[in-house]
Amino acid sequence: MTGKAKPKKHTAKELAAKLDAATTNRGGGKAGLSDRSGSEKGGHAKLECPLCKITVPDVKSMQIHHESKHPKIPFDETKIVNLHQSVPETSKAKPGVRGSLKK
Repeated sequence: MTGKAKPKKHTAKELAAKLDAATTNRGGGKAGLSDRSGSEKGGHAKLECPLCKITVPDVKSMQIHHESKHPKIPFDETKIVNLHQSVPETSKAKPGVRGSLKK
């Protein structure tokens, strides 16, 4: 007989998940500020509200924002500013790629 069927303290799956969480850039903090803001560096926040300049990723989120923050003004999709139209495509690393070499 081998072993006493004791459970392992850390499984390989758990250790791999911890390694991935520690070494992958998720776009948070100062490092992901430009990505969240949708600035000229090409972030995910694609659309900008013409009234309060807040950025959101899609039209549905913009509609939800508009109904909650600007209820007295009718929602008009044509006035939404698309931040990605004026930004040239770059070959820089996108969020979700390896952000650190520590293992």
